[in-house]
Amino acid sequence: MAELTLTKIIKAPREVVFDAWTKPEHLKNWWGPGKVYCPEAHVDLQVGGKYRIANKIEDGSILWFSGKFEEVMPPEKLVYDWYVGENDNAPSLVTVLFREHDDGTELVVWHARIGDEATRDMHRKGWLGCLEKLDEMFA
Repeated sequence: MAELTLTKIIKAPREVVFDAWTKPEHLKNWWGPGKVYCPEAHVDLQVGGKYRIANKIEDGSILWFSGKFEEVMPPEKLVYDWYVGENDNAPSLVTVLFREHDDGTELVVWHARIGDEATRDMHRKGWLGCLEKLDEMFA
């Protein structure tokens, strides 16, 4: 199993960043690395609630990310399992921390239980692209 941890300072209050991460109308503005974008998002923000987020790839296909929330502590922390595609039967686990910072919010993304290093590297690239877009929203 592999894991990764990414940290990014977002120049916005953590309540605002938490909302950007959890409200579908905001997710659509930044989710997806590079030219990938989010045409559809569903979030039931409660323990046991499910989420489903679409990534529209450059070739026009859609890749879904989905799972359920294990912890929801607004505006401090989210923990959720993470399925990629429709046939992923071994979810990984994502923990997101929203910490107060002098320049806004320190965002920490810890992605654990990733099947192998190649998949971890793919997720790292995706997360970095998403976090860059989120940062640009508040620049």
